Amino acid sequence: MSNMNVIVDTLLSIDGALAAAIVDSNSGMILGSGGSGVDLELAAAGNTEVVRAKTKTMKSLGLKDNIEDILITLGKQYHILRPIEKHEGLFIYVVLDKSKSNLALARRKVLDAEQALVM
Repeated sequence: MSNMNVIVDTLLSIDGALAAAIVDSNSGMILGSGGSGVDLELAAAGNTEVVRAKTKTMKSLGLKDNIEDILITLGKQYHILRPIEKHEGLFIYVVLDKSKSNLALARRKVLDAEQALVM
């Protein structure tokens, strides 16, 4: 039984969290989401392209490694994209208010959420 809603709620409990989603990077579709302040449908589709581009670049470079997370730093926000290792093709997307969050702690909590996800 999936605990996706619990995981989204856990992600939203991170200090400074504005929005969170679990996204299928094959289609760009959201499987679960919550929060506000960001058009998550549009963000999920756009960030799917980011994950795909980084994966393609790593293959082109012959890098035999995995993406732990991708951090996008904006003026007022952090966007964390974390591929879900045990569910290939899915990633966690979290938007944080930069002034209210601790990036190191947020990255750790996203990792914990990824590991706790059951599909």
